[in-house]
Amino acid sequence: MALTVLSIKNAQPQAKAYKLSDERSLFLLVMPNGAKYWRLRYRFLGKQKTLALGVWPEVGLAEVREKRDAARKLVAEGRDPGAEKKLRKIRAQFDASTSFKAVAEEWITKITREGRAGVTLDKVQWLLGKAYPLIGDRPVNQIEALEVLAVLRKLEATGRYESARRMRSVISRVLRYGIATGRAQRDVAADLRGAIVVPKTKHYAAITSPKQVGELLRDIEDFSGYGITKFALRMTPHVFVRPGELRKAEWAEFDFERAVWSIPADKMKMRWPHQVPLSSQVLELLDKVRPLTGHSPYVFPACHSWKRPMSENTITLALRRMGYGQEQMTAHGFRAMAATLLNEMGIWNPDAIERQLAHMENNGVRRAYARGQYWDERVRMMQHWSDYLDLLRSGGQVLSVEFGQRRRI
Repeated sequence: MALTVLSIKNAQPQAKAYKLSDERSLFLLVMPNGAKYWRLRYRFLGKQKTLALGVWPEVGLAEVREKRDAARKLVAEGRDPGAEKKLRKIRAQFDASTSFKAVAEEWITKITREGRAGVTLDKVQWLLGKAYPLIGDRPVNQIEALEVLAVLRKLEATGRYESARRMRSVISRVLRYGIATGRAQRDVAADLRGAIVVPKTKHYAAITSPKQVGELLRDIEDFSGYGITKFALRMTPHVFVRPGELRKAEWAEFDFERAVWSIPADKMKMRWPHQVPLSSQVLELLDKVRPLTGHSPYVFPACHSWKRPMSENTITLALRRMGYGQEQMTAHGFRAMAATLLNEMGIWNPDAIERQLAHMENNGVRRAYARGQYWDERVRMMQHWSDYLDLLRSGGQVLSVEFGQRRRI
């Protein structure tokens, strides 16, 4: 006989639990303490099983019958409703405990182990710190595109367009990591490409006129500041590495017999080892600075401690002291100077120039191939470049371009 709402309400507790049967194997289990639980008997793969469908009155009679029918349909399809329920519960618990912040912090741990640069990690953590107040506690698989857009708009409103662009990229990478680890279904941040202001590309200020380069080199020769800083200034145009790579240069990285500076991957922006052919001019500079800093692991140690490299602002401050404003020349600008003038010469393979600038290919096979393919040309190019800088510094007029001859000291 089918149950009614009235019969359920009138069911009184007894000394022992008892059952009130409904239709199609559904029954109500009345406990001695008065609690009333919905249960469904079913057979699956020859075994008798019982499925919990809720508690009266939270789950009413009409609702529990719908659950019963849904469970029986699963059995008819060859699926165990009890196993399905456990899976849903596990998934719900997993989703509830997997917040965007938790996934992001796990992803940060991963990229840290992969050896990402400290400055990159700091930037990523700063950006995510801006996102956490809005989406940090949200289950990563429930985050919607509009929520991410709200995060980006908040940063965009401050005028930090580049930071907002990077924020979208970082959130996207976190969500893709969530997908890879089974905690998210979609990268909703990918849908927001084009939704925020595109920042104007800003280039590092650089002097690229041969005449002005000559003037800069003469100003460097006349620099009256700290001696070690002057050596770093003199070396910078010849090797045109990134400022951080120069200031952290260590004596152990230089092979004077082969005339090569080997920069390890952990010091490079792209986390790939880089080699710089050393011209005779650079070898001569190093030969002069070694008696001054050879007791330190660093070629250019800090002013007050030989155990640390020089400050990241040293070269920039020296340029300012020489009268070069931030719109004229920067420490990073020596790279643009070299790239511009070497390309204008028209005698060097552009790929060789890119290799020397440590602009890496994404394809590992092509990267390794290109690195070997252009080495000899890079060796000739770096010597020629130093010869060319000497000519500009002396005030000579460049009428033609010829390969420089490599000299050894």
